[in-house]
Order: sequence, then structure tokens, then C-alpha cells
Amino acid sequence: MKEIERKFLVINDDYKLEASHLNHIIQGYLNRNPERTVRIRIQNGKGFITIKGKSSLDGTTRFEWEKQIPEEEARKLLELAEPGIIEKVRYVVPIDNNMYFEVDEFLGDHEGLVLAEIELPNPDTVFFKPDWLGREVTGENQYYNSNMHNMQ
Repeated sequence: MKEIERKFLVINDDYKLEASHLNHIIQGYLNRNPERTVRIRIQNGKGFITIKGKSSLDGTTRFEWEKQIPEEEARKLLELAEPGIIEKVRYVVPIDNNMYFEVDEFLGDHEGLVLAEIELPNPDTVFFKPDWLGREVTGENQYYNSNMHNMQ
């Protein structure tokens, strides 16, 4: 139940040509405490509740638990969310070794921000870096979705 990921800014929209599919996501947070966040998400008609623990010092690893819930329950829980609901389109871009980037194109208050994340089997896994990747922002708190309300 550990999430190991790296995060990057995206410098152009070439990822759209490489995407296998996309998802529409609306999410909010019931708790944004840095020690643990509780997220509610609706993605393509399905609801999810996710609990994430505090990140490692380098920002690559943290505890993550997720469970699918009915969409109607997720919508009700979003009504309880802290201010700063996030809406985004996620492009899934396959790369080598059965890995893929999830490229989030933010809408609404964060329109224009595009971030790419890759989940890894371990922190030192080598992976292909496409030309559309920009600066790495792994571990930079302002790029955690749970902190996006501070960017408004």
C-alpha cells in the first residue's frame, strides 16, 4: 500500500498524441492535514475514497489506500469537502516496461497547469522521459493536489 511516484511539469501538449485514453476527474478533500489526506474523487462515473500518508523526505513515497464507492455517495461526500474542488482531464500515456504517465490538465481555477506523474515499482527505477516533460517537481508541496487550494 505504498505509492512511489515522480512528478513533472509539462512543457507542450505532444502528450495528447501519445495518450491511450483520457478521464474526467472531479475531486475534493475531507482532510488536508500533511500527515494524512482524505480525498474523494469521481472519475468517469465511479466514486473513490483515498487516504494518503505523509510523503518521504524526497517526496517519492507515501502510504496510499483507495477504495471504490458508489458515485452517489462520492457526490454527497464532496458536499462536505474543504474549499478548493479540483477538476481536471487526465491523459494516460503508455511508455516502456508496462509503465505510463498520467498527465493532468487542470481546469477552472488552475487552468493552464499541466502535470505529469509516473508511478514506479521502486524509487530508483529508470524510465523513459518524453520530450514534453519539463522540470521535475517531485516533493514540491505546491504541486500536491491537496495543496492546490493555496494556489488560487
